[in-house]
Amino acid sequence: MNSQTDAKVGVFICKCGANINSIVDCENVRGYASQLPGVTFSICNDYLCSPEGLSQMREEIKKSGATSIVIAACTPRICEKIFRDNIEKTGLNRNMLQIANIREQCSWVHANEPFKATEKAKNLVKIGVNRAKTLLPAEGVDVELKQEVLVIGGGVAGVEAAYKLAELGFKVHLVERKPMLGGNMATMFTCLLWCHEAPGKPQSLNFRFGTFPACDCSGCTIMPKLNDVITHPNIDILLLSEVKQIVGHVGNFKVKVLKKPRFVDEKKCVGCGNCAVVCPVVKKNEYDYGLSKRKAIFMPYQQALPRKYVIDKDACLRLNGQECSACLEACEFEAPNFEDHEQEIDLEVGAIIIATGFEPYKPRIHGYLGYQEYDNVITIMELERMLDKAGPTGGIVVRPSDRKIPKKIAFIQCVGSRDRKISAGYCSKVCCMYTMKNAQAIKEVHPETDITVYYIDIRAVGKGVEEFFHRTREDYGVEYTRGRPAKIIEDKETKNLIVRAEETLLNKITERMYDLVVLSVSLVPSEGSQELASMLRLRTSPDGFIQEAHTRMKPVETSMEGVFVCGCAQGPKDVPESIAQARAAALEAAVLLSRKVAKAESLNAFIETEKCIGCGLCIDICPYGAPTPIITESGMKMKITEALCRGCGTCVASCPAKAIHARQFTDDQIFSEIKAALEAE
Repeated sequence: MNSQTDAKVGVFICKCGANINSIVDCENVRGYASQLPGVTFSICNDYLCSPEGLSQMREEIKKSGATSIVIAACTPRICEKIFRDNIEKTGLNRNMLQIANIREQCSWVHANEPFKATEKAKNLVKIGVNRAKTLLPAEGVDVELKQEVLVIGGGVAGVEAAYKLAELGFKVHLVERKPMLGGNMATMFTCLLWCHEAPGKPQSLNFRFGTFPACDCSGCTIMPKLNDVITHPNIDILLLSEVKQIVGHVGNFKVKVLKKPRFVDEKKCVGCGNCAVVCPVVKKNEYDYGLSKRKAIFMPYQQALPRKYVIDKDACLRLNGQECSACLEACEFEAPNFEDHEQEIDLEVGAIIIATGFEPYKPRIHGYLGYQEYDNVITIMELERMLDKAGPTGGIVVRPSDRKIPKKIAFIQCVGSRDRKISAGYCSKVCCMYTMKNAQAIKEVHPETDITVYYIDIRAVGKGVEEFFHRTREDYGVEYTRGRPAKIIEDKETKNLIVRAEETLLNKITERMYDLVVLSVSLVPSEGSQELASMLRLRTSPDGFIQEAHTRMKPVETSMEGVFVCGCAQGPKDVPESIAQARAAALEAAVLLSRKVAKAESLNAFIETEKCIGCGLCIDICPYGAPTPIITESGMKMKITEALCRGCGTCVASCPAKAIHARQFTDDQIFSEIKAALEAE
């Protein structure tokens, strides 16, 4: 360890405008710091993270020959990397930096006590100086970055991220667990177009609902992108596939993918459908939410891409030991392949993008608002399939009970969201918008239908959305009723539904009868996303979505370096936002891999092999999977993979043999801080 008496510490005090200086007397703190033993200079700056502030920092370090630096400013979560990169430009090792947080820990929490805030800031600077004297230079390890990317999820976000990376020249492995690409967007019946003129309406900038068949549906909107992805030479598409294991670190992730059998040769299948015509097995089509039937060999929906059939293993007679060759005999290309089998595919990639999307909320309580109890209570996704011209009802909205066109329809908002009783306190963000869209669609197809929307609050934001909301009410005559329905009762004879709700604007309980009730269900994390998060040791938010590294500054990065998240895997969002985030994730991955070699941060743990007893406790508790077992002449020992270690110190605190140490968090360094704190005035 360097002698503390030889240390030359430079101190920078950031005023951060009024954030710090309005409460903390920064000049007083600077004067105090200049008198501390070992301090060679102390300087105040209005905004230390500004170009001028960083330039002054470099000049003072070079001029003074400082061996370590203390910066009293805001939280290190925001500017620590900037400051470390900056002092490194002067030739000083990037680890010779100590940050004292005098914004969050002083000015912000002692806003009414400027004297105490200033004294506390002095003490934090003193503690920082004492520790800075004990800092040791360290170099991070070089990590070679493999020039391939794994994208998990073939929805609109995953497809966009994969395509952008492929266009930049990277090899992309796109993994999707369903037999087709497009995700939820491909099953939506239509989109909304921005136009300047709406027939029969005043000329203005507003949303125009596209009626059939003049408007492209959302499937048609995404189809060109799907075709680009399917035909791109840099994209390897793995359908019916799931990630089963991921090990490694940034630049070198080893991935095991389980590819399930399709039982149809994709190269031979032309999508003619002759096989499905003769198949004797009939089942409910889960892609139409049970509103239609499908065969054991089927295409999920008419616009599915790739246009290849797939055999349901559980439904197929031949695959369940019975005699049947109907599909094989009907196919002139001999595409059905009953000998198909699971494959385990090994991949090595430098970065991973998680785009696992969402699933529509399924009311978990039987009979919740009548769902799965009354035939004429459906979800918004079932309505979407009805409104699809190529869907189960040909674009006509009907009551499931009698297939009649409903005359009165009620939408109920916030089903599965904004409800703490089911641990779903979040807003799903898009529900208000898709209800408006579907309400307009119904009025276009069935203008005589009366529509009521039961809502808590309208939370539709974005360009043109407010106008769209007013158009839904004023031009289409959709009634909005503020209040949350408490119960739905079915009339046994007519199958009509009585909605009992407290209408808050009327301040009374009302009961109204409808032919059809549509539950505007929330967006929930997709199946398997929690397992994927555990595999990568990623944090998840309380609602179960993948947690980004920083809400504002790192919205597509995660706690694992080299792993990015986009789209609804990170939280509920609409299609434009999902696409924007997918492009951001692709850009971050491309920037990372473009360096070919990256240097891992050196603030990590290391193990004294002689002391290690090989107990493996560090493996169990490490949130990043950094410790790994190795075999030595003296038995099993542990080793830290530096590229994975984030320096959290969990293993250090738990090691029974005290064999693990954290760089820059040695006992001497921590005791130096404690000593300064005890001596604080």
